[in-house]
Amino acid sequence: MTDCLYLTDAYLVQCDATVVGLRDGGVILDRTVCYPEGGGQPSDTGTLTSSDGGVCAISGASKSSEGVVHAVAGTAPPAVGTPVHLAIDWRRRYQHMRYHSCLHLLSGAVFRRFGAGITGGQIYEDRARTDFSMPEFNRAVAEELIAEVNRVVAEDHPVRVRFLPRAEAERDPSLVRVAAELMPEVDQVRLIDIEGYDVQADGGTHVRSTKEVGTVRLDRIENKGAKNKRVYLVLDAPPDGPTARG
Repeated sequence: MTDCLYLTDAYLVQCDATVVGLRDGGVILDRTVCYPEGGGQPSDTGTLTSSDGGVCAISGASKSSEGVVHAVAGTAPPAVGTPVHLAIDWRRRYQHMRYHSCLHLLSGAVFRRFGAGITGGQIYEDRARTDFSMPEFNRAVAEELIAEVNRVVAEDHPVRVRFLPRAEAERDPSLVRVAAELMPEVDQVRLIDIEGYDVQADGGTHVRSTKEVGTVRLDRIENKGAKNKRVYLVLDAPPDGPTARG
């Protein structure tokens, strides 16, 4: 299996690794900083440089039973056993991190006010949407929730990662906001802790403080069913530039 370094440090943008498998035209590495698509967050992209100097593009990544599969574009993948250097597109990753943390803030605001959970969502580089199981919703309520999110952003809460045994996490309904079928089969549940505001299970990458999210603006809302309400968000540029780690 692949050692997924992004689970504990989302600011790592590169690492040395070894090819341990080939699958569907892609490579499986023993370790990676590349986030594989999942939970509404797109995969990272980047480059893979072999020990002989050959460079190939990584167009995406996905999860498999053998580890993270890195899709190689435009060239043959390096052979099993090849030492490689993996580097991701930091700008793309950082945008995903900002939007993902923003959605957690919105989820926290909705859960505090309505006790409602998440039914779906999707993150892009320039926008995001999320769905909640709520019977009543309108533009005025959505604007109030966004104002709450911006308040927490301005307060600059630390955002931390911690782990909890699955059985313990399942005993606290506030931690698992997604529908049961969206919860992965894992023994240790990864939690995103927005200190002093919200804690919930999640496998994606996040900023290290709410200030990095920047100003949140409501784009639009949609009624997707009797209880399913959809919110679209956009972010302004953050007040400070991102700092990646090599």
